[in-house]
Amino acid sequence: MWILVQSQLTKAKEAMVTFDKDLAREVLIKEKRVNSFELKIDRDCENIFALHCPVAVDLRFLLAALKINTNLERIGDIAAGIALYVVESSTNFDPTTLEKTSLVAMYDEAINILMDTRTAFEKEDTVLARSIFKRDDVLDKINENAPSVITDVIKGDASSLPETLYILSIIRKLERVGDQSKNIAEEIIFYIEAKILKHFESGKKGRGE
Repeated sequence: MWILVQSQLTKAKEAMVTFDKDLAREVLIKEKRVNSFELKIDRDCENIFALHCPVAVDLRFLLAALKINTNLERIGDIAAGIALYVVESSTNFDPTTLEKTSLVAMYDEAINILMDTRTAFEKEDTVLARSIFKRDDVLDKINENAPSVITDVIKGDASSLPETLYILSIIRKLERVGDQSKNIAEEIIFYIEAKILKHFESGKKGRGE
C-alpha cells in the first residue's frame, strides 16, 4: 500500500508538470486500489486482535499499523485530488508560477518525506523518523508564503485566475501530505520506543515554551 501511495503521489506530480490528463485519470482509477488496501489491512489487524490478543511491542505495532493505514489512505486521497485538478483544468499550469510558488520543490520534498517514513518504518529507524518533523517545516513555510505570491500573480494577469487557484489548492494539499507523514513518524516512534508524541508540541506551546 505504501509503495502504491508513493506511486500515486509521484504520478500526480508528473501529470501536473506535464499536464498529462491521461496520467491524471490513471491516478484517479487506481485510487480504488488504495481504498481496497485500507479495508484489507483494517480487517487483517482486527483478525489478529481477535485471534492472538497481542501484547507489548506486537500490540504497539498493530495500533501503529492501523493509524498509519489511515494516514496513507488520506495521502492517496490527496494524490487523487491533485490529479482531479489536472483533469478539470482547461489550461496547463504556468511554469513561471510553479517556480515562484516553489510548488515543484515542495512536491519533491513531500514525496521524499513520504519515502523516508517508509524507510524509517522498515528499518525501525527512529532517528530518521524524527527528522521528518523538522523537514515538514519546509512545507509549512512554502504554504504560508503561497497566498501572497498567488495574489501577485493574479494582479499581474487576471486571466490566470483559474489555474493559479488550482496551484494554491495543490500547495494546500501538499502541506497536508507533510502533516500525514508527521503523524506516521509519530506512530513509528510509538511502535519502536513506546513513546507517545501526539500533542507534545501543542503542550509545549501551552506552557509558553
